[in-house]
Amino acid sequence: MARLKRTLSLGSVVLFGIAYMTPIIVLGTFGILAETTQGLVPSAYLVASVAMLFTALSYGRMAAAFPVAGSAYTYVRKSISPKLGFLAGWGVLLDYLFLPMAIWLIGAAYLHSAFPAVPQALWVLAFIGVTTAINVIGLNLAKSVNNVLMLVQFLVLAAFVVLAVHYVLGDPSKPLWSLQPFFKDGVQFPLIMSGAAIACYSFLGFDAVSTLTEETHEPRKNIPRAILLITLIGGFIFIAASYFVQLAHPSIEFQNADSAAYEIARNIGGDLFVSLFLIGLIVGQFTSGLSAQASASRLLFAMGRDGVLPKAFFGTLSERFGTPVGSIVLCSVVALLALEMDVTTSTSFINFGAFLAFSLVNLSVIFHYWIGGKQRGPRELVLFLVFPLIGLVADLWLMVSLDHLAIYLGLSWLTVGIIYLGLLTGGFRQQPPEMHFEEA
Repeated sequence: MARLKRTLSLGSVVLFGIAYMTPIIVLGTFGILAETTQGLVPSAYLVASVAMLFTALSYGRMAAAFPVAGSAYTYVRKSISPKLGFLAGWGVLLDYLFLPMAIWLIGAAYLHSAFPAVPQALWVLAFIGVTTAINVIGLNLAKSVNNVLMLVQFLVLAAFVVLAVHYVLGDPSKPLWSLQPFFKDGVQFPLIMSGAAIACYSFLGFDAVSTLTEETHEPRKNIPRAILLITLIGGFIFIAASYFVQLAHPSIEFQNADSAAYEIARNIGGDLFVSLFLIGLIVGQFTSGLSAQASASRLLFAMGRDGVLPKAFFGTLSERFGTPVGSIVLCSVVALLALEMDVTTSTSFINFGAFLAFSLVNLSVIFHYWIGGKQRGPRELVLFLVFPLIGLVADLWLMVSLDHLAIYLGLSWLTVGIIYLGLLTGGFRQQPPEMHFEEA
């Protein structure tokens, strides 16, 4: 079997995970979270960070047990059952397939705020067209400039936070240290949970580094550490950034919640900074969308090559470009749904797939270590039963805290997956084909 070369250190994997998370997204979704939580965005990120921390621990445990690519699909398939593993992969596919749609929708919302004369739909189509063309031709150019673009994104985020602090210090009525962004009388916990369910969108990517297992030095040690560090660092960035932005703009009223940070940027930094912020956000959304579409197309190619999806369409590469053109085009067609969806529904819909996969990974820890491995000492009780159960309950709670339309869409996606699994396995009598992600 083909194996990838181990070239990545712990630091390299952590940087990859943080870059994949696109930290500037904390600004991109700020208005939506502010409206949902009634002005308690940092509180939503705090709850989301705690929930994701327990899930990250489970990912780390399973990455140590199965140091191969495949992430949630591999863990659930090998520890519980191939059929349930397929459904875990189906949930991950929901993330991969629809993530570009949400990314481009957020970018289009901000460009529409800056240039209201241009219809938002036109920006969406432009994102889809340019990104699809680059992915069809190949990613060599994108790879060479990606690090520079990520640096721009981080600098803009840092500048936004610094200007927010400066803005607060310039107003005697706004203290720099306050519990108001975390707690308000009359705001009920279910609202914070609804916000946390959306906030988890920002964390998508901490689990992606588990797919780098075969390319990492000492993966049994470094991958669990990297997953934990990425979650902690990401959580700190999201909580700190949203805290200072919330102080600078405690109101929950915006001209457009989908692009609220554009309005805040103008208040704290003026017209010049608004332009710099917009450049940073669009750069972040473009590079993230480019990577997300490329990842989704490779996943579809792997599924097609291994017979999980129709091979004639999904499992072939372009003779000219050597890329999975059919899968790339399908991703762009799916992204056209952004023309009929808002940011809240699109991000929540994607989170349904994430919470499904996260829940099954937590469950796989219990099956692999506690039930299968019979590791049941006092320490193991905490690590292999209590912690994953907390992660499982937290993920399920966040799932049911999503808006109703997202839940209906997510359940519909899961139903389609179960029906397709039945067809693939001859009425569930056979095992589904196994996917080999390491060759994708």
